[in-house]
Amino acid sequence: MNDAISSPPTRVYLVTGMSGAGKTSALKILEDLGYEAIDNIPLSLLTRLLHSGAAREEGAAPRHGAMAVGIDIRTRDFSSQAFLANLPPLMERDDIDLKIVFFDCDEDVLGRRYTETRRRHPLAEDRPLIDGIRHERELLAPLRARANIVIDTSEISLADFRRDLFARFQLDGGPELTASLVSFAYGKGLPREADLVFDVRFLANPHYDENLRARTGQDADVAAFIAADPNFPSFIENLSTLLFSLMPLYEREGKTYLTIAVGCTGGRHRSVFVAEHLAKMLEAKGPVMLRHRDLGDAERQNHTKATG
Repeated sequence: MNDAISSPPTRVYLVTGMSGAGKTSALKILEDLGYEAIDNIPLSLLTRLLHSGAAREEGAAPRHGAMAVGIDIRTRDFSSQAFLANLPPLMERDDIDLKIVFFDCDEDVLGRRYTETRRRHPLAEDRPLIDGIRHERELLAPLRARANIVIDTSEISLADFRRDLFARFQLDGGPELTASLVSFAYGKGLPREADLVFDVRFLANPHYDENLRARTGQDADVAAFIAADPNFPSFIENLSTLLFSLMPLYEREGKTYLTIAVGCTGGRHRSVFVAEHLAKMLEAKGPVMLRHRDLGDAERQNHTKATG
């Protein structure tokens, strides 16, 4: 039997998105994970690059059966229409498993990144920076709509970005679903990456206890205060039952990364405690990541961890 038929399909991620949103960093991280990473390839060469028959005959197939290909507005002959026109024949092939990953970011954050690094935006050669960013967003809108995975980097540190990609795209261990728990404050908006959002503002609030106000949901006395709420036991039991029943369904549909956001008023007490509690429960089911977005205290913010 031909090796190209019997071998498992090559995992291929087409990496695109807004300039300054983290595509270059993502490709470097994917390379660290074992992907064959190629950046800025002309669209006219994409099909040839992914021609598995020729690649295997020449001994050039990716060593780990995985590739990450960067394609964006810097690419020669690039257009969203041309990009999308190349996809149908590639998606129909049995020898590759192809997905589009789109990196996005708020316009004001992109503007700040370009200003701080003094880099020139590719589409702002003859126009103000914000006009170049908006023009690029307009050009890339069809790709974002078509993307299999959208990652927003507006509110994530470089360390968390790396952890996020390692959890999403790791090659070892197969397609096991990774659960990402993130606590947040409603006043600062919903986490953009959230798949599921749970509001825990109905639980007893330690903020109104002067002895607990300055503490966080990671402290034992705050945890005991929230756990003593008569509504907590049934809530956490029902929520864990729901998550345990949903996660296999998401995994069956091919999802490898599920972000579960837990919010309260200040993102300091209740959401932190519940996220910590859920993380410990979900560890029994597979890999878990935990992040407290709005905890505020720099030392406690560094408490962000990955388990499993």
